[in-house]
Amino acid sequence: MGLFATLGRFWRHRWTDEAAVRRVLPPDVLAQLRRRVTASEQRHTGEVRLCIEAGLPASYLWRDAPARERALMLFGKLRVWDTEHNNGVLIYLLLADHSIEIVADRGIDRHVDAEDWRAMTQSMGAAFQAGRFEDGLTQALEEVSALLVAHFPRAEGEAARNELPDAPVVL
Repeated sequence: MGLFATLGRFWRHRWTDEAAVRRVLPPDVLAQLRRRVTASEQRHTGEVRLCIEAGLPASYLWRDAPARERALMLFGKLRVWDTEHNNGVLIYLLLADHSIEIVADRGIDRHVDAEDWRAMTQSMGAAFQAGRFEDGLTQALEEVSALLVAHFPRAEGEAARNELPDAPVVL
């Protein structure tokens, strides 16, 4: 990436802040997404985390790190990897770059083709480009939930065990 592109990306990330997140995902929408995660996790033993970040930290920008690298770091930091059945999934949205990443733990990832994950991020991207952020995240949550129900269904009568918070993380 050239110097001007690097500087442009740096300024875009500095100018995209939490207010931008609140504009596209106001508190009532974040609360609705939390309820949807909670309802989803009643049907399977997996854990789903939504993470929305306005812009990357400067340390990522100066070395031109991709959104995927940040998503992988947050997957660990938010302990999505640390579930009993290794079936946690992080849905990550980076507003400044209009980037979407889905990071799945090895338990669920072994059942899902990379192309399926890519298709989910592409459909989310189409919704986001149209300004339908809640719809895109809801659709991704429904698709991830369907995969978790198919491969890690909650047994009848099995109590729901919530290993991770359901509220979206906003950075």
